[in-house]
Amino acid sequence: MRHTPHYLMTDAHEVIRLLKGNPWMTYVSPASGGLVASHYPTLVEDSDGDEIVVVSHFGRPDEVAHELGQHEVLVIAQGPHGYISPNWYAEGDFIPTWNHVTAHLWGVPELLSPEENFQVLHRLTDHFEQVMPEPRSLTIDESYAERVAKGTVGLRIRVTRWDARAKLSQNKAPEVRARIREGLRGDGPYAHPALADEMERLEGRE
Repeated sequence: MRHTPHYLMTDAHEVIRLLKGNPWMTYVSPASGGLVASHYPTLVEDSDGDEIVVVSHFGRPDEVAHELGQHEVLVIAQGPHGYISPNWYAEGDFIPTWNHVTAHLWGVPELLSPEENFQVLHRLTDHFEQVMPEPRSLTIDESYAERVAKGTVGLRIRVTRWDARAKLSQNKAPEVRARIREGLRGDGPYAHPALADEMERLEGRE
């Protein structure tokens, strides 16, 4: 990402919050045949201190294309983002922008055993099903689920470095930021309440 110091996210716990709230992530590998990208649901594991650890699974043969475990990969998490119209700015200010909350993570994947992979698949399913009125689980038919799981490869990444940005109109005056939030919470073509929530959260921490 472009080097923009005033948009940097430096708190690992804020990055973890972003990851937990936006689990659909992009994986990019510098494979021997060129860059390879895939997209998978991802969970954050509990860890000590500021360490960030994520787990996921790749559908076969993606793990071959990515050459998983042989090199560092880039994982991209994208939070709320959206167009910011200059209609929300002061009179005469006409250059629009795009606000976003984004994290880039790097690490070498550790391939999981079939047993560990199945545990991750259990956790993924239970995590997303827990909000449903009648959650379903792999325990309904574990023998069938285990057969399906053979078509996947589990991985864990202990993040060795990360770069995160929260670009949320910090360069604008308080009254302009207030109009932007109002516009994002409105019913116009660029309404995005979740992005307004991120702006409010940032201002509450400043």
